[in-house]
Amino acid sequence: MSGPDINSEIAIRLYRPADRADVLRIGADTAFFGAPIEKYMEDRQIFSDGFYSYYTDVEPGFCWVADAGGKVSGFLTGCLDSRTKAGRYIQHILPGLLKSLVRGQYHFGSRMWDYLRRLLGAGFRSEVPHVDFRVYPAHLHINVDASYRGHGLGRRLMNAYLGQLRSFHVPGVHLMTTSLNEAACKLYESVGFRLVDARPTRMWVGIIDGYVEDRCYGLLLKEQ
Repeated sequence: MSGPDINSEIAIRLYRPADRADVLRIGADTAFFGAPIEKYMEDRQIFSDGFYSYYTDVEPGFCWVADAGGKVSGFLTGCLDSRTKAGRYIQHILPGLLKSLVRGQYHFGSRMWDYLRRLLGAGFRSEVPHVDFRVYPAHLHINVDASYRGHGLGRRLMNAYLGQLRSFHVPGVHLMTTSLNEAACKLYESVGFRLVDARPTRMWVGIIDGYVEDRCYGLLLKEQ
């Protein structure tokens, strides 16, 4: 979609339950460095249930969408406190995830097993960037449909969410990304985020050519 007025035609608003399918679809369509998740996982349902259903079902009040005439063209999910989120995830999401797994509702193929092996390897090698949750308790994930990129929707979504966090007097917010997301990194830096930690990762060897760095960006929302 293109045109000089596209940005003015899209409204940024809080998430509604009717947006759920679109949010999960865009999340899976952009999960592999902006491309579909099927590059490394056969069943996108387990990804949607395991990663994004928390934000749509448990803390939907901190999810924002870009509404293009009734169609979700991008979204931002987040939460006020990442440590609280971890506990609520175990209570509200993990039991259903395990139940669906036991019932055989997810398809585990070779790509999925390879991804889990890579994920565990990255953890053992301490490739995950460090973040101080006392300083940056909130976090966010942002995804924009490929057809709507380049029109400033990401910035508008972030501004809406950051304003919301400030109204709750949250001290800081962080996000995780990689060096491959160059456009996104520039957006984060332009909004005021700074690089908190960065670590080389071998997780994508054989899938992505060249050097990949996992990054954590943080933004202080009030003076410490």
